[in-house]
Amino acid sequence: MTDGLTPGTPDLVSLLLDSDTLDEFLQALAESALAQAPGADGCGITLERQHRPLTVVSAGISAPPLDEAQYAQDDGPCLEALREGHEVSVGEMQLESRWNGYPAFAVAAGTRSSFSLPIAAHSHTAGALNLYSPKVDGFEQADVGALRDLAAQATGAIALAQRLSDTQTFTADLQAALKSRTVIDQAAGIVMNQRRCSAEEALATLRRASQHRNVKLRDLCAQLVGSISGSMPPGGPRVRPRP
Repeated sequence: MTDGLTPGTPDLVSLLLDSDTLDEFLQALAESALAQAPGADGCGITLERQHRPLTVVSAGISAPPLDEAQYAQDDGPCLEALREGHEVSVGEMQLESRWNGYPAFAVAAGTRSSFSLPIAAHSHTAGALNLYSPKVDGFEQADVGALRDLAAQATGAIALAQRLSDTQTFTADLQAALKSRTVIDQAAGIVMNQRRCSAEEALATLRRASQHRNVKLRDLCAQLVGSISGSMPPGGPRVRPRP
């Protein structure tokens, strides 16, 4: 194996600019990784989603069945790289004694060596970049530096995608909270007008009614506002306006 980056290795920015989705970006990474390992005939990227490993993209011909065999027995080099966060290199699969029956399956499938690199190690989106070769010591000519760089780029892209997803979720939650606050304030205003009471007293009245009817405060307020205005606030339960 050689060290250092190959000059032609795509960088994170150029791959991101050419990709519309995370899966497209990871597909480009898998194809780039395969190009950096001349002895390999397959590359797969495994990610753990909902506590279940999944090959999200692959390049070449050998990765999907080899990955699936490891998932089925819940053991193998790609899962070790994913769970332990370290590189796993197998020079001769036929001499390998780890991972139960997986090495024998790999040899029967025509794979003699493999190389797995961790992605986003020790996180809830951990994964692995997995390369397979039909040759013994099939990664002696691989550019390990370039492969590590690609695994690091995958880690960065996944972290970015997760951050964007978290931001979108936070924004949606904030918008929902603001809508709830608005409808509660509107309902409190109606009670204040009807009972000639303070805002605190109106809110306390609404809370007691919510508890008595076993209805969420926001839903109760939406019903009250809808019954007065004749139209429900956005996201509120459907009720008929009072005649």
